[in-house]
Amino acid sequence: MKLTRKLLGATAILAVTAGAAFADPAIIFDLGGKFDKSFNESAFGGAERWAAENGGAAYRDIEMQSEAQREQALRRLAESGSNPIVMTGFAFSSVLEQVAPDYPDTTFAIVDGYVVAPNVRSILFTEHEGSYLVGMLAAMASESSTVGFVGGMDIPLIRRFACGYAQGALAANADANVIINYTGTTPAAWNDPVRGGEITSAQISQGADVVYAAAGGTGVGVLQTAADSDILSIGVDSNQNYLHPGQVLTSMLKRVDNAVFAAFSEGADMETGIHVMDLAAGGVGWALDEHNDALITQEMRDAVAAAEASIISGDLMVHDYMSDNSCPISVD
Repeated sequence: MKLTRKLLGATAILAVTAGAAFADPAIIFDLGGKFDKSFNESAFGGAERWAAENGGAAYRDIEMQSEAQREQALRRLAESGSNPIVMTGFAFSSVLEQVAPDYPDTTFAIVDGYVVAPNVRSILFTEHEGSYLVGMLAAMASESSTVGFVGGMDIPLIRRFACGYAQGALAANADANVIINYTGTTPAAWNDPVRGGEITSAQISQGADVVYAAAGGTGVGVLQTAADSDILSIGVDSNQNYLHPGQVLTSMLKRVDNAVFAAFSEGADMETGIHVMDLAAGGVGWALDEHNDALITQEMRDAVAAAEASIISGDLMVHDYMSDNSCPISVD
């Protein structure tokens, strides 16, 4: 476990002892590290933006190296006076439930976790809505009418992505075939690009010509294999279009960066409780830039814009897998 303090653009390793008093905000990145080009890196971007917009203000971060470090990392930052403390990933939920009551004067924020405590903000996203939109784009771009999905760890949260994606694909092409696979059932599934590439190759052999990766660092292998095989891919969380210009159809944006930026900006007085970042609030969306502009036709843009408007107005309800642990389309 590495604890760093970001100050004026430089990173210094700190030996933090119990009782040291700092008022800096802090963030703990989940397994995979802050340069995973996906979920954690989006969170890192939010912290860096906060620092830049506040004259190089200091914050501290910890990159997890193992599951066993979760409680140690949380307590270490709380004891040293960091406030607020943000953590990325649902896997912190049970630990935070134990730790938060011990530090009632410290405010915590958990991304993708649901913890009920007076000093905790639970930040949730409507990933099914954003995935619906990129599912539409996938089906409209596909020449084979077969699209793929590679999830990370097989958990309800990732099935939420898969379910939204399948609904969007079938809304755009009722005859579409959606192939869904997951990388594994342990946290290692978030950081296995080799396995991600193998699953992608298997989906390509079944006819997939667009593959969506919702798998953290594993997704890097998905996108690389898709590019090597001359098919299209879809990134996730961060804008990953730049990784393979002209071959990443789009990226499903999950604005973890905005969530971290907001928490750091509000500081120790951050409002707690459930904080939902949906399509209407700009919490999710899809990426269009110079790297994929030529891939997105006007017809595709119009169709997705219409779907966005319908979702925001409530006229189109995308089924949320996590509402009842089911999907109208099989995501097993």
